[in-house]
Amino acid sequence: MAKLLHIHPDNPPQRLVTEVCEALSEGAIVIYPTDTVYSFGCDLRKQKAIEKIARIKGIKPEKAEFSIIFDDLSRLSAFTKAVDNRTYKLLRRALPGPYTMILEASNAIPRFFKHNKKTIGIRIPDHKIPRSIVSTLDFPIIASSVHDPEDPIQEYFTDPELIYERYKNEVDLVIDGGIGQLYASTVIDLTGDEPLVVREGIGVLDVL
Repeated sequence: MAKLLHIHPDNPPQRLVTEVCEALSEGAIVIYPTDTVYSFGCDLRKQKAIEKIARIKGIKPEKAEFSIIFDDLSRLSAFTKAVDNRTYKLLRRALPGPYTMILEASNAIPRFFKHNKKTIGIRIPDHKIPRSIVSTLDFPIIASSVHDPEDPIQEYFTDPELIYERYKNEVDLVIDGGIGQLYASTVIDLTGDEPLVVREGIGVLDVL
């Protein structure tokens, strides 16, 4: 059964963040808050954990469109191909924030995660808990929303205690960082000649 861990969203205690990172290093699946919806997550290097998250969500791993959480822009260069000045300025304006940016993946992204895809969705959420986790782990984690817009009981996806009750037998750890959002990030594809809005979410489009 999963552990429910209460972490203050504005001032995450380092000892609790370290506890989460130790679990992730051992292949744990964690549900954690972001600046949008609560997300499933695991260490990007843990193939079995990624495959299990796909099973929980009822999708094939090779079809999964999981995003990757970073703590700041400086870490991106190791996992994405170089971007031009215009793209970098857009990233600086928008991040940290409620956006998923699609960029070209570098060879540092594990092959089992890419499944022959050439792009990845990256997030730097405006939320201290996931960014502290990545900083302490010193490696990105994946993000996949627990939100199901077709479920009639939407409180399951905003209240961490209800999330815990729903998923306590499927994940290893649920972080209670307060009530979450119901709406996902805005997705912007930056791999073409012009930024392309793939999905409108919480993030406003005046960053473009």
